[in-house]
Amino acid sequence: MSNITLKDLNILFVEDEDIIRQKSVSTLKYIVANVKEASNGLEALEKLKTFCADLIITDLHMPDMDGVEFIKKVREHNKNICIIVQTAYTTEKYLLSLIDMHIEKYLIKPTSLEKLIEALEYCIDSISDSKISYKKLPNGYEYDWNQKSLIHNKKSIALTKKEILFLELLFKNINNITTYEELQNEVWQDVVMTDNALRSLVRNLRKKLPKDFIINLSGVGYKVS
Repeated sequence: MSNITLKDLNILFVEDEDIIRQKSVSTLKYIVANVKEASNGLEALEKLKTFCADLIITDLHMPDMDGVEFIKKVREHNKNICIIVQTAYTTEKYLLSLIDMHIEKYLIKPTSLEKLIEALEYCIDSISDSKISYKKLPNGYEYDWNQKSLIHNKKSIALTKKEILFLELLFKNINNITTYEELQNEVWQDVVMTDNALRSLVRNLRKKLPKDFIINLSGVGYKVS
């Protein structure tokens, strides 16, 4: 049984046709927690730098950066986020391009509200695995996603904003390595991430976490044990 509902979802909706996008986003706002919109892949990638989406709904045929290229870029950094493709194109060219990209659903336009909700509900279980209120850690530690708080033996441990962003990014990539590029984009964002700043953040955060919880893969990035 999933521990989240549609009302808990954060969705990025990517569509170049203004009328379709505006109508869909307006409807989704009544169904899910939060919806952001983008008119092409480039704009969508920018939105993802500051918006933590649980699920992406994207068209394929778009200007500047099409849906296939956009999905490839997303998958370079996030192997687990749920993606629903919604398109009028069913040609072999597009279908073959999506093989091995782990697409949850492929919807053919025009998509009814019923079909869209069915697709969202289909994704709930996999989203629920990563969207939890408490993250259990070794040795009596846990992380409260809602309060952005690290807890040990019922005592709260203060975290800086960058420590929270760093730790949550590691959790989101729980089965993968968090690369230096991801850290730059999601933790430091518009500020340059220096080697000294990164080492200082990791050193301070390790003091607050279970021993050997953060593992450094030299020249690649970080992961949790």
